[in-house]
Amino acid sequence: MQVIRDDGSLDPKLDPGLSIDEVVALYKAMVRTRIVDDRLERTQRQGRIAFHVGSLGEEAAIVGAAAALRDRDWIVPCYREVGALLWRGYPLQQYVDHMYGNAGDPVRGRQMPDHTFSRAKRYLAVSAPIGTQIPHAVGLAMAIKKRELDECVGVFFGDGATSSNDFHAAMNFAGVFQPPVLFLCRNNGFAISLPVERQTATRTLAEKAAAYRIPAARVDGNDALAVVAAVREGVQRAANGGGPTFIELLTYRLGGHSTSDDPTVYRSDEEVEAWRNNDPLPRLRKHIERCKVWSDELDADWRAVCEREVKECVRHAEEKPASELSAMFTDVYAELPWHLREQQAQALRGPRAGAEEGES
Repeated sequence: MQVIRDDGSLDPKLDPGLSIDEVVALYKAMVRTRIVDDRLERTQRQGRIAFHVGSLGEEAAIVGAAAALRDRDWIVPCYREVGALLWRGYPLQQYVDHMYGNAGDPVRGRQMPDHTFSRAKRYLAVSAPIGTQIPHAVGLAMAIKKRELDECVGVFFGDGATSSNDFHAAMNFAGVFQPPVLFLCRNNGFAISLPVERQTATRTLAEKAAAYRIPAARVDGNDALAVVAAVREGVQRAANGGGPTFIELLTYRLGGHSTSDDPTVYRSDEEVEAWRNNDPLPRLRKHIERCKVWSDELDADWRAVCEREVKECVRHAEEKPASELSAMFTDVYAELPWHLREQQAQALRGPRAGAEEGES
């Protein structure tokens, strides 16, 4: 499924009907996501943060899907969907604070970078193990169905997650009980280093949904408007009581799996360069330029705004103190058990406390 043609015009049969202002906002959000990603990757390379998972090349699949969901709908992310969170208005400073694990981090330094959450934005906490978030999303959608709420759930995962037990358990449950959930599969070509053709015997990932009698679509995930159109259709199906939808978002991870990955080991420069020619940002930009609402000057101005914003957020994050050590022990028990109180006190006394007590 494609909406944006090579010349920047739209297929009128598939056009999701966004206003030109909405399309420009979508493009600007994708650019902002990329600039934030790039800055944080460079920050990690400088040793100032520990880790980063980027979305280079996948912005249309992520931000486009978020734009099609309603504000009252829930997002259950993988670890690459911060663009969806920022689309919903999450403060960039809070995200950067999280990446530093400082005192402003909502997770209080207790999670890996890129594993944040926002109850206010209906964005669930990231779970690192592959596929574990998919049953969580189906359970959330079942609660929505039982309460008869006009909401749905969009759960993101990569192609590698379709090989997990949790994926199939969740799909089977959704097929039987018909909760309002959208399975948003970012097929970016690799499960870390394993190419998708070595992960499955099926020709596509979308056809897996047929076994569970779940409607499915295969979409050009680098076409932001095609993503919006497909996800909107799934939202409408869920709102009308039609149950789940599986959407395969065909895209490509232009960067590494994370800052701990070296993608040159398992793919060629020629392959990456071929996909750069299908970059989702220039494709959407070509459309808004065709509509005479965007220009080189506007593009440069917006990129400069985003660069300044993330630079300031990084500066403020580095000025803040680290999260308190005592936070390791809080937010689990209503009343801290005696053994954790002892460990907390020992930790606060300093790194030599345990050794000294053992010596005595």
